[in-house]
Amino acid sequence: MDVLRSWRGRWPRPRWVPGPGVASPALNWIGDERIAISGVPSARRVAGLAEQGVTHVVNCRPRAQVRWSGDLAAERAAFGLGRVAHAPMQDHGLRQRSAVWAAAACFAARVLEDQPQAGVLIHCTAGRRRSAMLAYAVLRLRGHDRTRAAALVLTYRTEAQLVPAYVRSVERWLATAAR
Repeated sequence: MDVLRSWRGRWPRPRWVPGPGVASPALNWIGDERIAISGVPSARRVAGLAEQGVTHVVNCRPRAQVRWSGDLAAERAAFGLGRVAHAPMQDHGLRQRSAVWAAAACFAARVLEDQPQAGVLIHCTAGRRRSAMLAYAVLRLRGHDRTRAAALVLTYRTEAQLVPAYVRSVERWLATAAR
């Protein structure tokens, strides 16, 4: 019993994860950046995303989750294969490998640059950590400094958390990509 007590608080706390019957959190548009962050939209809500200004989607959920729930397939069916990017990240709080997410960040930044009417939804399961990280990366690619990019994400998506290891992953990638 003492051994278990000594470990209390060290393991990650269980996080709330929306189930199939739960409505996903609302979209939060990041100022006038044409980037929205949310939790995973239900299959029913995917069809209505276009009415909310979404033209492109970046899904930050792991492969196993999108296979099980079908959200990535529903997004590709609704928007078309060329308008949906997948950044299959685990939410583990450790460094995120750029090979998993960088192409999706570049996709979103390119869409926003090339298509003035585009609106990009970036989502993970709850819209708190991985989607915030990717939105931060897109804002950095679009020329915002660290402080401004973080402020935009955290101001407009109040439940967002910029995990320090995730932010360092973005900054390391930006430093090496510029070489």
